[in-house]
Amino acid sequence: MTLVPHKKAKALKPSSRRPAKELCSECGLCDTYYIHYVKEACAFINQQIPELETQTHGRSRDLENEDDLYFGVSQDMMAARKTEPIPGAQWTGIVSTIAIEMLTRGMVEGVVCVQNTEEDRFQPKPIIATTPEEILAARVNKPTLSPNLSVLEQIEQSGMKRLLVIGVGCQIQALRAVEKKLGLEKLYVLGTPCTDNVTRAGLQKFLDTTSRSPETVVYYEFMQDFQVHFKHEDGSTELVPFFGLKTNELKDVFAPSCLSCFDYVNSLADLVVGYMGAPFGWQWIVVRNDRGQEMLDLVQDQIETQPVMSKGDRRQAVQQSIPAYDKAVTLPMWAAKLMGVVIEKIGPKGLEYARFSIDSHFTRNYLYVKRNHPEKLEQHVPDYAKRIVEQYKLPD
Repeated sequence: MTLVPHKKAKALKPSSRRPAKELCSECGLCDTYYIHYVKEACAFINQQIPELETQTHGRSRDLENEDDLYFGVSQDMMAARKTEPIPGAQWTGIVSTIAIEMLTRGMVEGVVCVQNTEEDRFQPKPIIATTPEEILAARVNKPTLSPNLSVLEQIEQSGMKRLLVIGVGCQIQALRAVEKKLGLEKLYVLGTPCTDNVTRAGLQKFLDTTSRSPETVVYYEFMQDFQVHFKHEDGSTELVPFFGLKTNELKDVFAPSCLSCFDYVNSLADLVVGYMGAPFGWQWIVVRNDRGQEMLDLVQDQIETQPVMSKGDRRQAVQQSIPAYDKAVTLPMWAAKLMGVVIEKIGPKGLEYARFSIDSHFTRNYLYVKRNHPEKLEQHVPDYAKRIVEQYKLPD
C-alpha cells in the first residue's frame, strides 16, 4: 500500500514537523495529517494518562492499590508461554499468535505492526499487515525508535473499520488521543512494555560497546537474571551482566524521549504482553479490559499459564542503583558477574523484579526531567510516578 498525502493535509514548515523537539519519540503521528492534533495527543507535550485510562478502561488507576500504582488498570495478570513456540520469535510468539488469530477469524481487517527493512534487521518498517505471513515477518522486537503511527493515513484511505494496533506506550497514548477521529468501528490495542529505546546510531554504539560480535546480533533483551541476553545468528546466546555495562560510554545513548517517559507498562493498551513480571522463560500478561480478555481468549488453548508471583525486596537495590547510574559507575567484569550471581539468587523476582525495574527507571527519568526540562516537571510526571519516586532519596 502506497502512502499518499491526506486530502486535508497542508504543507508544514520544517520547524513544525517535530513539535516535541528533542523529546520527540518519532512515534509517526507527525508524519501524517494528524500532526494537527499533536499538541493534544503527544505524550511529551500533553501527558494525560489518567484521562485516557478512564476513556479506554472505564476508570483510572487507584493510587492506593500497589498493583494499580505500578502496573496500571487491570482485570487479570498471569505468566504464560506458548506450548508450541513460533520459530524465530523473540520469546514464544504470543503476540504474533494473537494477531494472526484476530486476522484469520475476521475480527480485524488489518494489523499495524513493525517489520524491518531489507537492508537492516534493526531498522523499523511499520506496515498494515493483512496476511499471517506479513505478521510473522514482524516478529522480534526492534529496539529503535519506530514511527508506527505513520500508517494512520493509510488506515483511513484503506476503508478498514476493524483494526489491531501493536505498539509501545508513547505510540499508544497518541493513538488513544486521536482514536475517535480515525473512523473505526472497532480498535484493539496489543501493547508491549517499553523502556530505553535508541536511535539507529545509538543502537550501533550500544552493540559495538557491549557485544562480542555486534554484526551478528539478531536481538537482545535486558532480562530478569540481571543480564543482557544477546541472540546471535548462529543461535548462540551471549550474556553480559547489567553491572558490567560501560555506563560512562552509554549513559547518553538512550533517546531523550525514553529518558522522560513514565509509561513503561503501556497503560493504555487493552492487553499487554511482556516479560518483566514473569519467571525467566515466561511472558507476563496484563489484561486491562474486556477487549484485552477477548484477545487473550483466542489463544487460551495454545498457551500454558501460571499465577504471577512476587519475591524479595527491591528497595535497597534501587536506592544503590540511583547514584551508581548518576555517576556512571562501571564495575570490572569479574565483579559485575559476581554481583549479578548474588542478586539473581537473593534479589527481587516476579512482580517485585518488575517493581525494581520501574523504580529504577522512574527515579532516573525523574532526575532527567528535573535537570533538563524543569519547567515540565510538575505537569509531565504523572501522580503515580511521583508516588513511586517519593520512596527514594534522590541526588540534586
